Amino acid sequence: MVYMKFRKCLAVLIGLALTATGLWAAGAEEEPAAAADKKYVTDPTTRRVVSAPEYGGTITFARRSAPPTFDNLFHPWAYGVISGVVERLGTPDWAIDRNEYDFSSPTVLPLFAVTGALAESWETPDPLTYIFHIRQGVHWHNKAPMNGREFTASDVEYNFHRVFGIGSGFTAENKPPVLYCRGAAACAAPVESIAATDKWTVVIKLKEPTFTALFSFLIHWSTMMMPPEVIKEYGDVQDWRNVVGTGPYELTDYVEGSSLTWTKNPDYWGYDEKYPENRLPYVDEISALIMSEGATRLAALRSGKVDYVGWIGGATLRSMDIADNLRKTNPEIAQWPFTNRSNSAYAMETTKPPFSDIRVRKAMQMALDHETINNTFNKGLGNWKPEGLAGDAVVGVSTPFEEWPEELQQEYTYNPAGAEALLDEAGYPRGPDGVRFKTDVVHSVVHQDVAYTELVAGYWAEIGIEVAIDAVDAATYGARVSAGHDFEGLAWTASGVDSQDLLNTIGYYSVQGANLPGGIDPTYEALYEAAAAAQSIEEQQRALKEANMYIVENHWIIWGTKVPQIEAAWPWLKGYNGEIWGPQAGNSILARLWIDQDLKKEMGY
Repeated sequence: MVYMKFRKCLAVLIGLALTATGLWAAGAEEEPAAAADKKYVTDPTTRRVVSAPEYGGTITFARRSAPPTFDNLFHPWAYGVISGVVERLGTPDWAIDRNEYDFSSPTVLPLFAVTGALAESWETPDPLTYIFHIRQGVHWHNKAPMNGREFTASDVEYNFHRVFGIGSGFTAENKPPVLYCRGAAACAAPVESIAATDKWTVVIKLKEPTFTALFSFLIHWSTMMMPPEVIKEYGDVQDWRNVVGTGPYELTDYVEGSSLTWTKNPDYWGYDEKYPENRLPYVDEISALIMSEGATRLAALRSGKVDYVGWIGGATLRSMDIADNLRKTNPEIAQWPFTNRSNSAYAMETTKPPFSDIRVRKAMQMALDHETINNTFNKGLGNWKPEGLAGDAVVGVSTPFEEWPEELQQEYTYNPAGAEALLDEAGYPRGPDGVRFKTDVVHSVVHQDVAYTELVAGYWAEIGIEVAIDAVDAATYGARVSAGHDFEGLAWTASGVDSQDLLNTIGYYSVQGANLPGGIDPTYEALYEAAAAAQSIEEQQRALKEANMYIVENHWIIWGTKVPQIEAAWPWLKGYNGEIWGPQAGNSILARLWIDQDLKKEMGY
């Protein structure tokens, strides 16, 4: 609850700051359109009057990069293209009052904001037993080899066996590689057995009580219900042509590197949670245009070629200058800011010189003047004070900068002379050309503004470190950094993560994106294992808090200012209030939105 209150205060403060600087153009009350026969309704979650939901048309949005896969067991980013096609047992409650929970965080979803989807209800008769009652009348898409058959408890059993590597032939030796499984709650849950006890009931038994288990079974990305017959025939669902689900849309076209198209499932079982008389989805088609360049996406938004840019598609606005300029040129386009982590952080290859020397890592941090960077590059809107991997909003796990030991604070404070002294001491003197050593940074264009990387590279050049920028797309970053650790110097990573599932975050970054020592460092490994084995929130928080500070003390991540990201949409996209998480993200949100065709025409599009 403390966390939720902090989030609401943070959102208000960001909104006030952006409004004061002219960067936030979101959300005035709507004025009725001129059409006399236009119908209006009151959104029960916001109490705002909006044009009534209408069917038909297409929602087009910008997607920053091509999908790395279409099988969620191989990469979590698959959810962005299979969400709305495949579903989970639970879903975020779209009908919840936005004053109670506003879906403004991509990483926080409290259980009170989760409702049933493929599972109509569930119960926990004891700490080791979870019983799910599967919704009847749900059918797979009428596409081979599923051919519209009814969804049953056996499908849940099959999928969970696949995720956990048990039963149905899915042993630890032959199950598909869950590349991001370390630390992920669903993968870490100590499952004893999973069985469909009848056509509509699934019973899961745990080896030991785990307080995160229910959330994992209901809503974790790895527990999306994939088509069993497809997996039996092809081994996996990595080919987009084989994606079949139970959701409101079917994936009907993929032009590699160019676009994706989803088409309405006319037999979808679900209804709009806000307006229960309305069967979903509203629009006939969803189109994602893949645009790797920010300027291209912005031009597409301005011209009305796309209706929306934001979290869906990984195309948020991450430059305050761009957001400001968009407000000036197109004030009619609404903007919604959110802050959930620093996308301006860097990991280092700590197992090899020069970054195996903590003095070098400290010097790289001390070379950056984050307060000045924030006041200039970020227009003063970011949080420049260093945080750990866990963001300051995660009360009970994070340790505010002011509470760090004085000596540690100094190691994260701008001091170029001190940085140079450390590099001299570490045995990296300046050469005749003034360069101490050269390295490179794998820059993720999906997450970071290249102008920021260029800026910090300039700071590092001032202390004699020459950094070349290797800008890569999401798929390349995932293959090189997250999966293969194929980099010699620095790589983009996230820090200051405001996540309710810090076990996932700490575990993931121990062996993946941040290339932290993880198993190489026994102290860190023990802290992670203690957090994973915890039997209470308090016990887990203590272990995570210590692990978080261990990362800070060892300088495994170079901190970067935490700034808002911004979503933007034309006013004809109705039913949307800047929501990020729910329900289920991606096209599951878009299935609940509609296009005001009259308003779009009135605006000349």
